[in-house]
Amino acid sequence: MEGKGEDAFDVEAGEPTTGGFGKLLPKGLSGSVAKEWFDRRRLAIRPWVGFVDQRKFSKPRTFGELCQRVLRNVDNYQSNYIFIFLGLILYCIISSPMLLVALAVFVGAFYIIHLRSQDSKLVVLGRELNKPHQMGLAGAVSLPVFWLAGAGTAVFWVLGATLAVIGSHAALHEVENGDMEEIIMEPV
Repeated sequence: MEGKGEDAFDVEAGEPTTGGFGKLLPKGLSGSVAKEWFDRRRLAIRPWVGFVDQRKFSKPRTFGELCQRVLRNVDNYQSNYIFIFLGLILYCIISSPMLLVALAVFVGAFYIIHLRSQDSKLVVLGRELNKPHQMGLAGAVSLPVFWLAGAGTAVFWVLGATLAVIGSHAALHEVENGDMEEIIMEPV
């Protein structure tokens, strides 16, 4: 850090940028990393036909079978569950216009503060703000808008809906016999 504040958005000489977005992403996070993760998840998705096949759903006979189903199904359908979670987030954001406005204010505040701090040091009430304080200021500016938009309710709705959908699928979806034999434990 040799006397100058480190900018989380700086691109080092020789580092590839991500198609003009290199200055918009924090250091260490590139568009290619996110794209790789997304592509790996997309390739690991199990077929949706088997995922929602009603003939493969039944009530577990014992608590042990329930636990085994949950463990195996979370392992088998992890990517499907992640896309369900992302879909619920997207639905929640799209169905609430005020939440869209709050997100735009949040991203805009971070971006404006970032641009202003590039030209010169950001000074508020006679004090020079460092990076963490600048980010805190952006969050403080956005907090009332998120509160008015009901973001807390949206977060808990998404978490509850995700747990209900994924939990019920993982508990009720039958595991193939070959998979079940792998995880059967002997009683102690």
